[in-house]
Amino acid sequence: MMKGEDSEEVEIDLEDSSDPEEFENGEEPQTLWRAPPAMEEEENIHTSTLVEISDTKPLINARDPRGINDCLKVTFEDVIAEPVSVRSGDRVWIWSNALFEVSRVWIYRIVTVLLAIPMSVITGVLFATFSCFHIWMVSPCIQCVFIGTRWLQDLWSIVLAAVVGPSLRSVGKCCGGFSIHLAKE
Repeated sequence: MMKGEDSEEVEIDLEDSSDPEEFENGEEPQTLWRAPPAMEEEENIHTSTLVEISDTKPLINARDPRGINDCLKVTFEDVIAEPVSVRSGDRVWIWSNALFEVSRVWIYRIVTVLLAIPMSVITGVLFATFSCFHIWMVSPCIQCVFIGTRWLQDLWSIVLAAVVGPSLRSVGKCCGGFSIHLAKE
């Protein structure tokens, strides 16, 4: 699809829907910004939202929710573009486009079958190791340093309050009387 063609305008009503006199037929209009009403928990009282949410369940629909790989949204027109002055035949353009898309999709699928599982295992082990190292080694060491240097933190705050703070306030009051006016001549 070319940019600028077939664009639809969407109108969003942002009026306050709290006035009961605006509703016709006693029905409240559906708004996109409101959450759906909570369903009654009649089906299974033992099921909670914490049980339904899993850390290991992949997000099938939202595979890049943070847009990390936005730079890889490449289409045929981003790679191959013919100017108006030099053009190939229409059939060549159509077949080139089709072969580009098919090869891009299938080669990606083949490479991911070969590399996705080993890379997932490697990165899972790597992040688990880093997490364990940070939780059980780095954080306790930092806390020990903070506990051991508490006296140094107190001394630093006293030096800042007694020496640096008053001197900077006096310099600020001395320089506060200056003003600069810029004028074009």
